[in-house]
Amino acid sequence: MLSGLAYGLLAALGWGVVDVAGAITARRIGSLRVQVGTLLVGVLSFLVFTALRPDLLGPDWAAGLLVGLPLGAFAAGGYVTYMTALRLGPISVVSPVTVSYGGLSVVLAVVLRGESLSGLQAVGAILATLGVVMTAVVLEAGTLRSARLVGSGVAMALATVVVFGLLGVVMAGPIRDHGWLPVLLGSRFGNLAAGLVALAIAVRTGSSRFRAVLEPGYPVTRRISALLILAGVCDTAAFSAFAIGLDQAPVWIVTLASSFGPVLVVLFAILQLGERLRPVQWAGLAALALGLGVLALAG
Repeated sequence: MLSGLAYGLLAALGWGVVDVAGAITARRIGSLRVQVGTLLVGVLSFLVFTALRPDLLGPDWAAGLLVGLPLGAFAAGGYVTYMTALRLGPISVVSPVTVSYGGLSVVLAVVLRGESLSGLQAVGAILATLGVVMTAVVLEAGTLRSARLVGSGVAMALATVVVFGLLGVVMAGPIRDHGWLPVLLGSRFGNLAAGLVALAIAVRTGSSRFRAVLEPGYPVTRRISALLILAGVCDTAAFSAFAIGLDQAPVWIVTLASSFGPVLVVLFAILQLGERLRPVQWAGLAALALGLGVLALAG
């Protein structure tokens, strides 16, 4: 179980960087363009890695590639809803809602895959989930009273929880059957294809229903390009760690640990934007650390 925890945390670190870069760039060029740019860099990164390590494809690579395509298309929806949720806000509600997918994935792994947790592992999972949710709380105007608890941003966040909560559970089987690299390579192609189709439809129709994922649509600067490249490379590394973890450890621990990435968004806001940790966030960090400690001991 400790290897699954380590791989999940590595994935969380990579996705935390993606979250920060995505939050910045989505407010400049729109979440759908960010998704496509990040995925394009990610696919190129995977192709380079595959060219360097073709031995990791395995003999059943074609079947794995085909299985990964619909998984990538499914995951594309989560990328769009997450980036859009961060842009629409309110961040004080959206942020903790989205990170709760780790807790949902634990439940789904038990129900759908028949995995089991010991009493100590269950305590650690609950503490870690509560900790990451509390840490992700961002207080707007110094209070949660100003935050709307309903709205399009929150709806997008809930959709993200469902997609990401299911993703690890759904991917585990194909990865163990065909190997992690071909399944991930196929999923990246499927993800990029879905993103390109969505972008083409949104731009071509010009309908107001796509405004939330396209605006503001400023020109792509060198800084934005650099952030998109960083996000794409980190997304590749994170997904690789995530897939290797799913191949070697229980799904629930890998997916739970991978959900800690958005905590980096909060730390970025504190260090770079001058925000200060509130008591609820300090309590969240303490609960997260305690939960990780319990999970490590339980493993």
